[in-house]
Amino acid sequence: MPELSRSLTRSWSSTLKLPKSTFPARVTPADQAKYLRRCTDELYAWQRRERPADKPFVLHDGPPYANGELHIGHALNKILKDLICRVQLGLGKRVRYVPGWDCHGLPIELKALEAQKGLKDAGGSVSAAVIRKEARALARRTVKEQMKGFRSFAVMGDWENHWKTMDKEFEKRQLGVFREMVDKGLIYRRFKPVYWSPSTGTALAEAELEYKDDHVSTAALVKFPLLSIPSHLAQNPLLQVKDLTAVIWTTTPWTLPANAVIAVHPDLEYTIVQSDTHGHLLVAQSRLQYLEHILKEDLSVIIPSVLGSELADRTTYRPLFKGADAEPQPIIAADFVTADSGSGLVHCAPGHGMEDYEACLSRGITAFAPVDDHGRFTDKAMPSDPTRLSGKSVLDEGNATILEYLESQGHLLSKHRYEHKYPYDWRSKRPIIIRATEQWFADVGDIRESAVKALEDIRFVPASGRQRLENFVKNRSEWCISRQRAWGVPIPALYHRVTGEAVLTKDSVSHIMSVIDERGIDAWWTDDANDPAWIPASLQEASGPGYRRGTDTMDVWFDSGTSWAEIDEPYRDGYPADVYSEGTDQHRGWFQSGLLTFTAHQLAAGQTATRAPFRNLITHGFTLDEEGRKMSKSIGNVLLPQTIMDGTLLPPLKPRKGKKKQTENQGPVYDALGPDALRMWVASSDYTRDVVIGKQVLQTVNTSLHKYRVTFKLLLGALSDFRLDNQVPYNQLQQADRIALKHLSEMILSCQKACENFEFYKAVNALNRWANLEFSAFYMEAIKDRLYTYGENSASRRAAQTTLFHIYRHLQEALAPITPMLVEETWEHTPEAIKSQCEHPLKRVVSTPASEWQDDSLETDYQDLVAVHSVIKNAQETARGKKEMGSSLQSFVHIVLPQGVNNSVFQRSLTELPDIFVVSSVTLGTSGEPIPATIAEAEWQYSEEYELPSGQKGTVYVYTPQADKCPRCWRYVVPESQAEESVCDRCEDVVSELDASGAAKAADSS
Repeated sequence: MPELSRSLTRSWSSTLKLPKSTFPARVTPADQAKYLRRCTDELYAWQRRERPADKPFVLHDGPPYANGELHIGHALNKILKDLICRVQLGLGKRVRYVPGWDCHGLPIELKALEAQKGLKDAGGSVSAAVIRKEARALARRTVKEQMKGFRSFAVMGDWENHWKTMDKEFEKRQLGVFREMVDKGLIYRRFKPVYWSPSTGTALAEAELEYKDDHVSTAALVKFPLLSIPSHLAQNPLLQVKDLTAVIWTTTPWTLPANAVIAVHPDLEYTIVQSDTHGHLLVAQSRLQYLEHILKEDLSVIIPSVLGSELADRTTYRPLFKGADAEPQPIIAADFVTADSGSGLVHCAPGHGMEDYEACLSRGITAFAPVDDHGRFTDKAMPSDPTRLSGKSVLDEGNATILEYLESQGHLLSKHRYEHKYPYDWRSKRPIIIRATEQWFADVGDIRESAVKALEDIRFVPASGRQRLENFVKNRSEWCISRQRAWGVPIPALYHRVTGEAVLTKDSVSHIMSVIDERGIDAWWTDDANDPAWIPASLQEASGPGYRRGTDTMDVWFDSGTSWAEIDEPYRDGYPADVYSEGTDQHRGWFQSGLLTFTAHQLAAGQTATRAPFRNLITHGFTLDEEGRKMSKSIGNVLLPQTIMDGTLLPPLKPRKGKKKQTENQGPVYDALGPDALRMWVASSDYTRDVVIGKQVLQTVNTSLHKYRVTFKLLLGALSDFRLDNQVPYNQLQQADRIALKHLSEMILSCQKACENFEFYKAVNALNRWANLEFSAFYMEAIKDRLYTYGENSASRRAAQTTLFHIYRHLQEALAPITPMLVEETWEHTPEAIKSQCEHPLKRVVSTPASEWQDDSLETDYQDLVAVHSVIKNAQETARGKKEMGSSLQSFVHIVLPQGVNNSVFQRSLTELPDIFVVSSVTLGTSGEPIPATIAEAEWQYSEEYELPSGQKGTVYVYTPQADKCPRCWRYVVPESQAEESVCDRCEDVVSELDASGAAKAADSS
């Protein structure tokens, strides 16, 4: 058939109902600020004003640290929280999310010190007042910068009323919680070993440690001369006490100057052996072979077996670093001694070991730690020769000097490199030591059981978080809460100027809080040291030295741990917050400190049934690159959130028309998709594990977002002339429409269930599958002819539009938590006829799909259709390959049904099959019937067997159209006997109706 003229083609096109929409195909950067404000600040304010107060949802912010620029981990954390909040908003809740910041602590203090190098006082240090002023300014600037970044991620929250741990009101609440714990007797001061960071000069809590697996120490086997042994051993003629030594093994030789006892296990068997080189040696029987291996000699057994319980408290030895006139020290029994490491005897220094301290405390042996704040030996380390060790770092030169001295005195049996797990300061990344100092502690032992019990009703995501948090709490007996730093909340203790006795009571804390309320917290450091205003009247002496203010600050985990006190929403069932959500490292940090302080608060208030400060505890992993590596500037794999939003990472999806290929130096290399790109990445990731991000991952995200834009553009275009009173009842929809609504309902129910379970990646998977397969590949292909060529008000077209309207509304609701910017933009371009009768998609309470849509028989019909359609497409591809056809409309289809098939979807929906398969004609036959002659006589034809999900088989024939092409709808349905330029009967009716309508309008206007 000859081609129609261009003018004639245009005239037929003008009669089609082609989609019209103002919705842009690409993100319009100029509009982003407008959409951002609407879907964040304005939406948050609206829901706080309009949503019912009796349906609250509180997500309490685990405060980020106010130090440094935002990284991709920040984006993961904040967007995950926003997804959670927006899902609850969609459920009709009134959301409370007030962002916070952790502002105290060492990293900010060190930056402040760096900035104030030239302001040292006469003593060579920067005053606390100067440090605090600079630190406060640094934190304030960082909060402002980070807040700007967080808001750019389209995170909805009460940003104007954000809180900071350095805010006066926050500090007052924190001190109030501290006072409750003081009054309950949960705060005490003790000289005992704590984790100490020589690199930063302060005590640390367990939560501030990170363990390095490949730390290398110089381990040593050391012998201590025995001075007395049990009488039954001394009577052995082969044994010379003056030649007898106890062998210990240690990875910290630097702690030997503080040695107080040697421990044996009461139930272990010990042996005394003779060495040609080292004399008589006492060692555990189980470690004899190890000792022979180290000494490289066979040892003669003198005393084959003696129990540790026989040695304990009846054996003494001479210390190695206290001089010749030192008192003998005992061998004691302790259960922490093991039979499978070292020598079976343990050197105990109660000033440098937790277990050592406990073992010695019960015997009245005091802790001794001759090491200063910077990890250097003091003069007391070796009284007989102070200069040998004084001033030397215990982790470096001091340790080496200890070993040299032992060797010179004949006490060193062996030394060797030993690689093992060792704690480091998580801020300075330098090794720590254990050192006895005077510190303040919170008694976790008294609240631990209540804290663990409070977790019984908590929902953990992932479930493994429960065991992790419980283990951390169960393994703590106390919490060192004092820090020797200037930037923080003071521990409000007073000390007698002569005796050093500390005063910390409910009344003294209350008095100090009242002064802070009047003068501000910085006055604790800036006021004159003798200012009596800080001292309660009961402690003020008419004459005498009086009291001074302490200089210790609180552990920053105590700061942020008490942040639940910031929540002003009425507690529901005793829980301040519905959700706490942070990285998995916070099981040992903020989750734990929040649980412990809230438990203490409840116990102080007389509550016996305690709650956790959260109902749900949700943890996420860390961000990794596509090779599974942590983000690191040195590796060069760091991805900044802004570069993802502005599109400077990925190649273009397709070349821009009229543009040359861009290079890395020519600016953005893919469409800037704004915060939705970041948000889609977060939502599509299984955050319960470490989360991968990189170019390949983001390309997938980019593709998905473009898919949704295209989908919305199609929907808005198809609905341009639709009004809600055009809706067609469900029972008048076509089979393809009902199948589409069945698929929509399945997708929506899957999304809603996944989101309510905080499994957002499952929701994204369901959305992507539906958009690519069931919507685009099936439904949109099946209804294009109905939408574009049928009469505007035809039942078939309105049925398709009704279905698309349902799809449009539900898709908006499903994407609202994930891509609020995109959803806000769709509302901007929604036809007024629809907008005027619908609520804003970000303000809606999500709707449940109608029950009538969920007809299971429709899935059977769909699967049967797909089975046949895939065979049709295979045959068409063969014909295309041979250039026998182009468009799929350029084919007829004949389906031979399996024997005995009745009432199948093919038979019930025969008139719809051409649209569903996007062909020009479909006919049916049954097995055993002769094939129509038109197939055998066709110019080309292909046949292929198909198999239905039921296992039944039939045959499909695809062959040359037996009619001419309609120039309007392009279907091959015009009888060959008609004129070449004739349209089909259906199109003729539509065009006639349009002509009549046009004539009527012209008459009215005249």
